[in-house]
Amino acid sequence: MAIVSNTFQTYQAIGDREDLSDIIYNISPTDTPFMSAIGKEKASGVLHEWQTDALAAAASNNHHIEGDEISFGSISPTARINNHTQISRKAVVVSGTQDAVNKAGRNNELAYQISKSSKELKRDMETTLCLNQTGTAGATGTARKLSGLASWIQASTSVGTSGANGQVSSVDTPGTARTDGTQRAFTEAQLKDVVKQCWDEGGDPSMIMLGSFNKQKLSGFTGGSTKMTSAEDKRLVNAVDIYESDFGAMTVVPNRFSRSRDCFVLQPDMWAVAFLRDFQLMDLAKTGDAEKKAMLAEYTLVSKNEKASGAVFDLTTS
Repeated sequence: MAIVSNTFQTYQAIGDREDLSDIIYNISPTDTPFMSAIGKEKASGVLHEWQTDALAAAASNNHHIEGDEISFGSISPTARINNHTQISRKAVVVSGTQDAVNKAGRNNELAYQISKSSKELKRDMETTLCLNQTGTAGATGTARKLSGLASWIQASTSVGTSGANGQVSSVDTPGTARTDGTQRAFTEAQLKDVVKQCWDEGGDPSMIMLGSFNKQKLSGFTGGSTKMTSAEDKRLVNAVDIYESDFGAMTVVPNRFSRSRDCFVLQPDMWAVAFLRDFQLMDLAKTGDAEKKAMLAEYTLVSKNEKASGAVFDLTTS
């Protein structure tokens, strides 16, 4: 095959327009299953406090003689629990020139970067809320930190060798993160044990939250279930999205931002995010030929009663 002499080709041409699509493709996940499932409330200080209580154990000997003098048992006070608020933020700065030039995929650079940062901030908050993190009061030059989900759960757990539960933060006792133990394979027996513990404590869990690897492990649990085959549309259903336990049905929700080694058994209405400052966009002082904005939230995790939930900790992740 020969090219005609002096054929002018794109290789020599100057001025051909770029073929740049006017769409920006971004598949980074933005779902926040834990924060979306739990409640929302207002905090009024950097140390958010609430109370929990419990009924006395049921008695089998509550029978008395006719006309007997009434005696009085001791009354247990409520427990005063707390968590510190944490500030999370994202900031963007865009030059005046960048905002003015003709761009592909967006008209306004500042608006595009603000939108992107708001999604990143929500991902950061989801990660923080699920952490095994000790809450700290902070100080001059030291940021406050909230106690995350993994550090709250202690009444109903299954842990690996040398693993230890965290300590709830209260008036009398500072909170501590849990001690991670030796990782082990996820089994249905572990899950059933934790669900039973939650029910025995008075909980009514309705959500199982875990990472992708152990979500696939759970889908392999046999239990009393049968994998279904649909002849009509030639589908093999090999996933478990509803786990029917002896104590009720629970939705199974994978979370990309919680720790892969943790499987949480949750009663969502017993958890909330308390905002001292809800999501806000701040205009920052202009000090040059650029626009500056910051997205900010100040918040903490509220465990209305951790006994309603549980966790299988220290799981293998590959």
